[in-house]
Amino acid sequence: MTVEEFEEFYAHSVTQLVGQVYLMTGDLHEAQDVVQEAFVRAWGRRAKLSRAAGPEAWIRTVAWRLAVSRWRRRGRAVEAWRRHGAAQDAAAPPPDPDTVALVAALRTLPERQRRVAVLHYVCDLTVEQIAAETGVSAGTVKTHLFRARAALAPQLTPEEDHRV
Repeated sequence: MTVEEFEEFYAHSVTQLVGQVYLMTGDLHEAQDVVQEAFVRAWGRRAKLSRAAGPEAWIRTVAWRLAVSRWRRRGRAVEAWRRHGAAQDAAAPPPDPDTVALVAALRTLPERQRRVAVLHYVCDLTVEQIAAETGVSAGTVKTHLFRARAALAPQLTPEEDHRV
C-alpha cells in the first residue's frame, strides 16, 4: 500500500473502526486510543498491507488486542491501588441515549459474545469472516450470535412491545 493509499484508507475507515471498537469495548476514549495505535502499527507495515486483503480486519484485530492488553494492565493497576488505598477515576459518559442503551446492553454480554455481535451486526461481517478474524469455528460464532441475540432482545426492545 502506498503512502497515498494508506492516507485514503485512514481517512475513509478511522471513524467507522473507532465506532466498531467502541461498541466492543464500551469506552469511546479507549477505542480512539487503541485504533490510533493500531494505525500507527499499520503505518510501519503499510508495504505489506493490501486493500484487497481487508486491512480493516487487521486494524480491528490489533485494536482489540491492544484493548485487551490495557484491560489486563488496568486490572493489575486497580488491584495495586486497592492494596494501597487509593481511589480510581470515573469514566466519561457515552454521548447519546441510544448509544448509552446499546453499550449498556452490550456490556452485559460475555466478552466473546459482545465481540461477535459487534462484528456481525455493526461491521457487517459474515460468520466465516468472523470465524477467521477471531480464530473460532463458524459453529461457535453462530452459537455466540444466537446467545447474544437472546440476551440483547429484552434490553433493546421498546417498552411498548413489553405490554400485553
